[in-house]
Amino acid sequence: MGALDAVAGRVSGGATVTFRPSGSSLVPLIRSRQQVVVAPVDPSKVEVGDIVLARVAGTVYLHLVSSVDPARKRVQISNNRGRVNGWTSHARVFGICVAVDGAARSGVADKTRATDSDAPSQAVSSHDLARRSPGDP
Repeated sequence: MGALDAVAGRVSGGATVTFRPSGSSLVPLIRSRQQVVVAPVDPSKVEVGDIVLARVAGTVYLHLVSSVDPARKRVQISNNRGRVNGWTSHARVFGICVAVDGAARSGVADKTRATDSDAPSQAVSSHDLARRSPGDP
């Protein structure tokens, strides 16, 4: 289980999650360890250029939507360096990045799924991610 699996579980359960992903695949959009906020998404509303949390071929990525296929209810996921991860169904698109280091991403507000508005955003630390076992919420 990768570090993003725990985040995907929480987001798919309806939580908005704040965390600091590592890696350089989305530079300059997201740099390693920048704080991001990911909210549950209506996958039918995502567009090319959105940053989503999705499972592709068994791996969870926080990557770009590079193509959409509404007829087949799927999206193509890629990094920001030209590497295509592959196509995935709407059912495997869990969330959308709504903010990076406190700066809201434009055009995403109408794409999020309704959640409990009284529930606060859940912060997840890398320590928390590392110590979770499969099946932990």
